[in-house]
Amino acid sequence: MNNPAISAPRLLTELTHLAQIGQGPEGGIHRVAGSRADLAARDWLSKTMQVAGLTGHRDEIGNVFGRTPDSKGPWLLLGSHADTVPGAGHLDGAYGVVAAIEVLRTLVAAGHPAAEHIEIVAFWDEEGVTPGSNGGLGGSTALCDSPHLRDISAYLELHVEQGPRMEAAGLDLSAVTGIVGVERYEVVMKGQENHAGAAPFHLRADAGRAATRAAAALMPLCQEIDREGLIANVGSCSFSPGAANVVPGHASLQVEVRGTSDSLLAAARSAMGERFERIAEEENCSCEIVRVSAKPVASFAPEIVRTIEQTCLRSSDKVTRMASYAGHDASVMSAHVPTGMIFVPSTAGVSHNILEHTPDHQLVLGAQALLDTAVALAEEQAHQPRLAVAA
Repeated sequence: MNNPAISAPRLLTELTHLAQIGQGPEGGIHRVAGSRADLAARDWLSKTMQVAGLTGHRDEIGNVFGRTPDSKGPWLLLGSHADTVPGAGHLDGAYGVVAAIEVLRTLVAAGHPAAEHIEIVAFWDEEGVTPGSNGGLGGSTALCDSPHLRDISAYLELHVEQGPRMEAAGLDLSAVTGIVGVERYEVVMKGQENHAGAAPFHLRADAGRAATRAAAALMPLCQEIDREGLIANVGSCSFSPGAANVVPGHASLQVEVRGTSDSLLAAARSAMGERFERIAEEENCSCEIVRVSAKPVASFAPEIVRTIEQTCLRSSDKVTRMASYAGHDASVMSAHVPTGMIFVPSTAGVSHNILEHTPDHQLVLGAQALLDTAVALAEEQAHQPRLAVAA
């Protein structure tokens, strides 16, 4: 039989309602995890679930769950996060949470048997912008460390792309294959402080020049390795002693590298070491590169990616597969249960900003694809109680 259709007006109205919680005078949304606005949003989500006829609860960290009364696991978990960065847009994680509620509510209203096998969640502190956040993904990490994980058969997350690729290709939906690995480095160049007026260029050991040359070399270095699967950023650069008339004796860069495979990350690591050492030598400096953090590549379950792709094609012929270059709760979940993600485009690739936007018809397409995929996975679960986690 045909799956029930979500209510587009209700989905879009509830996205608007949630956006009003924590909205500042400039239009940006301020629902940093643990803030008054964040807690108010969680109260609103709980009440919305209750009005939809669902039973809800919160765990110790603050994750908000909902499911049908008297249903028993294992459950297919649908959701995302409700917290934001300061001055955020109205989609990001909120879209996935509101869509998950809409999916389950629609299935319940239609008396669809899949409703009994689905649980929804609004994760706590995905963004990690508070001092005690430890990098974010707090709610999904806590769930994976809890006994409740045994009741979860798989996880499915709907999200805006947060990048320009889909819009540029004219796509409506994407089956996400995984999430890039992320490595962060501190690159330190050490030279010799000297009087900027009295020291000729060829006699300097200019740590500042070495650092800026390294920063400029990063993009071509990555593109030489892989133009699509590797991306990097220099997020901060500091010189010491930091005076206009002193040649810097010390300079540091904060570098982040994202890659779609471990082999690409390793290639970037090796190339960075060779290129930066050569630059330092040419500038009469020394170079030290320290990896300060590493998040591994997350690969999603192939059978779920395949199911997502097939169900998305029911709604649109503008469908692709792609990797996510931003982090999500799905990266944590994928290490413990079979996981998949659905993307809709982001206008101009803007996210974490009040200009964040996706056309309404694509938001509706994404929510319907979430419902269709959830039904397909729930039916598979009835014959196979727990899918295997992707290797």
